[in-house]
This record gives sequence, structure tokens and C-alpha cells, in this order.
Amino acid sequence: MPEQDREPTPLEKNRALEEWLEFQLRQVRGRIRELEVQEEQERRRRAVAYAEQRWKIQPQRSNAQALLHRGNCTLFESGGGGFINREEAMIALAEPDIHPCEICRPDTGLTS
Repeated sequence: MPEQDREPTPLEKNRALEEWLEFQLRQVRGRIRELEVQEEQERRRRAVAYAEQRWKIQPQRSNAQALLHRGNCTLFESGGGGFINREEAMIALAEPDIHPCEICRPDTGLTS
């Protein structure tokens, strides 16, 4: 009987199945990596959006005054936390020893 006309052996069938399953596993792992990247990008977008809607206070130093910054201002990194809301930012601006950052202009639209 010619080679192409014979029925595959159980071993050949199982090796073919193994190859197919390995292919499927590579596809699933690739999709998982894509989804992990998407999740991380979404987490970063949410963190940026949160920071953009918040403010932060840079404490007074011996050679510099205390400053109010927008949450996404890169001149002062508060370590990923320490954000204040709009009401707290308005109170901070009313304090005589806290000044708005001249770069990010946190007072724009805040005092109205």
C-alpha cells in the first residue's frame, strides 16, 4: 500500500495533535501578552487622567516658597500620591504662603 493511502498510526496522530496544541498555546500566550500590554496602557491612562483632575502642594523649603501644582506637573513629583481635590486647592491658593506654579498655572480656572 502506498505511503499516502495508509491510516496514520496512533503515535503519528498524537504527535500531530501535540503540534496543534502547541500552536494553540502559542496563540493564547501571544494574546495574553497583548491583553497585558493593553491593561497596563489603560492603567497608565487612568492614572494620568486622575492626576490631571487633581493638584499637589510642593512643601516650602529653606530656599524656596511652597507651590501649588497641577497634578500632572512634572516640576514636582509627589511620589505618585499626595493629590488634593479642587476645593482643597482653592483653600491652598487662599493661603498667603502658598503660590501657584508659574509653569503649570494651577490657578487657571480654579478661582472661578
